[in-house]
Order: sequence, then structure tokens, then C-alpha cells
Amino acid sequence: MTDHDTPPVTLSCDVAICGAGPAGMALAALLAKRGIPAHRIALIDAKTLAQSSADPRSLALSWGSRQILEDIGAWPVAGTAINEIHVSRRGQFGRSMITSTEQGVPALGYVTRYGDIVKALGAVVDAAGIATQRPARVDALDELDDEVILTITDLATGAARSLHAGLVVQAEGGLFNEQQDRAQRRDYGQTAIIAQVRSSRAIAHRAYERFTDEGPLALLPQGEAQLGAHLSAQMGAQVSARSGAHSGTQSGEYSLVWCVRPARAEQLLALDDQAFLAQLGEAFGDRVGRFTYASPRLGFPLGLNADARTTARTVAIGNAAQTLHPVAGQGLNLGLRDVTVLARLLAQGATPQMLAQFTAARQQDRSTTVRLTDTMARVFANNSPAQALLGLSLAAIDMVGPARSVLAELMMYGRR
Repeated sequence: MTDHDTPPVTLSCDVAICGAGPAGMALAALLAKRGIPAHRIALIDAKTLAQSSADPRSLALSWGSRQILEDIGAWPVAGTAINEIHVSRRGQFGRSMITSTEQGVPALGYVTRYGDIVKALGAVVDAAGIATQRPARVDALDELDDEVILTITDLATGAARSLHAGLVVQAEGGLFNEQQDRAQRRDYGQTAIIAQVRSSRAIAHRAYERFTDEGPLALLPQGEAQLGAHLSAQMGAQVSARSGAHSGTQSGEYSLVWCVRPARAEQLLALDDQAFLAQLGEAFGDRVGRFTYASPRLGFPLGLNADARTTARTVAIGNAAQTLHPVAGQGLNLGLRDVTVLARLLAQGATPQMLAQFTAARQQDRSTTVRLTDTMARVFANNSPAQALLGLSLAAIDMVGPARSVLAELMMYGRR
């Protein structure tokens, strides 16, 4: 399209949301619930709902995020409850254990599939009557004093159209290595290896965060049915199993997030399954017994890429505002907290003043979470003598109940 071409179709809305992932759809659903007419909300995404629903990635939802999804009407979601989180440092004395019983909640969080969250939110969006333009690509965005004009291409037909919006919310983040540089950017020199693994001696509903010289290694508990759903989505097998959000089914399945140096990641990805499992056992230890199975593995480069600034009529939320290291599993949870505040403010008026209030209201939680994950990703990923302090710190936290509660509060609810 040239600068002189005019799209043949012109639409208008109060709020245009670019990106129909969990954050984008949650925002659309909450805006409708808070009183913005569904026909004044536009949701745009390059993928179809079927494509997004087939995404097999596992996500950690905090207890606070469950409450947000309940408010939206998108709960229950198939998943496995996390009742304990075991944090340790490889080769160092000391560990910390956070439990849902001590914190007085049914679960610290849940492990679920990206695709399952998308399906649940998609049903709410459809029921609300919100117009979703997909598959569609935003080719241009022109911010004027009184509106933002988006030029959109329908990827199914190739047809172009123009959308006039009072405000635009960017909710499409993408992968770290594919993003444009933002104000706060750091390449961690780490690759996350993602897989589903099985062990011989699991403890039901316990998650592990284990720090190594190269980066954190997380094991998130998954029920047997979740593993089947993952394999079905990833391999195309006809597996019909499905677990409920409170399912206790557990036979040693975990979602693995193993952060290592890029060269090491290449070596691990090239290994056969048995050799890979042996290396995983060496890195993690024998707390869950012997690793006996691994699904096909994927690798993703890791970095921090964040910018909390807004313009008069545009704002970014979730991964589009702050791409974080996966340590402590805060990315989606921080994004859903963005959603709740933005929906509350825009329900009072879809105006530039409300966007400014949003930025101010979210500054503390965002900056605290960015600092926390950035520090954990950098400081604890080496073999310096200072690493002994991490073990001592974990031991101290484990002995002091209030300290555990502060850490648990940050993980479940963010900075409040």
C-alpha cells in the first residue's frame, strides 16, 4: 500500500487492542464487563483463534491471576495446582520452601497451557460480542491529536481497511530476539530450553526453582492429562485427556524451563533423549528421582526489554511493555495485573488522561518486578564466591516466616 492509497473500508472504535493473546483478550473482556459497549472495542491479531489455541507452551499462573480470570469469567482453566515452591542453589547449602498452607490460600498458583487460557478467554470475548479481526496485521499506526488511525490488512483475503480508534493498546509482545529495542534492554546471554519431562519420584503439586552457574532451572508440576494435551498439540497425536484446574492426577510430569548459555543450549538440543535426560539429572540433582522421559525440545533466547512510557493515545501492556526473564514466572502475571488497572481506568473514560493515570499507577509494581527478575537472572547465574550468600539467604528466608510471606506476596500479587 502506498501513502496515497485509501483502504476501502473504514471502521471506528473507542479502544483498539493489538494482540489477542491472554493479556489482549483479558483486557477486551474486562472492558466489556466494566461497561464499554462491545461494538466500541476492537481486537486485532495475526493468528486465528484455532492457531493460538494449539500453542502447547506451559505457563505459571499465580493465585492473584486466577482471581483476575475468575473476575473475567474465564476460570476454571485446565491445569495443575502449585501448593509448594522449593527454591535452591546448585552446589550450595540452604533452600527455601513456600507453601500455600502457610500463606492461607488454596494454591500458590497453577500450571496451564497457553492454548487453554486462550480458549477460555476466547469464549468470554465471543459471548460478550466483541468484534475480533483475525487473522489481520496492523501495517501502520498514525497518532493524531484526537484519534489514532490504524491501517489493517486482512491476511485471509488481502483486503485493507482503516480503523479509527480513540486509544490503542499494544498487547502483542513477541519473542525477545524479534523485538525492537526499548528503553531498558539487556541480553542475558541465556537460552531457555523448554520441554515436558517425566521423573520417577515426583512430589505432587511441588514446583522447583533451582539456580545453577548458567541460569535458573525450573520444574513446574503437570498432571498426566496435561502432558497428553501437550503432546497432542505439539505432535498432532489424537490424545483426548484433559485435567481440571483442581486435578490431583500426578505421575511425575513436569514442564521444564532450563536456562543455559547459548553454546550449551545448542549442545543440549542436539542430544538424544537419554543423553539429554542424563545432563538434566546432573544439573538438577535427584530430588525428584531419575528423569525418564523428555518431549521434543525448543530453545528461546532470553532478555529484558521494557519501556513503561505511553504516548497521549497509545499504551503497551504485558509482554509488549515488559519482556522479562522467565525466572519466578512473572511475565503473564504482571501482564494480567496491567490489564486489571487499565480496564478499571478506561471504564471511567477512554481518554489520554486515563492512560497517564495508568502509567503512574503501574510504575511501582512494574519496576519492582523488573528489578527482581533482572537481579535473579544476572546475579545468581555464575559461579563466583558470592553465590554462597544465595544459599545463606535462602536458608535465612526459610527460617523467618515473615520473609517467606513477603516473597510469596510478590509472586502471587505483585507489589501492592
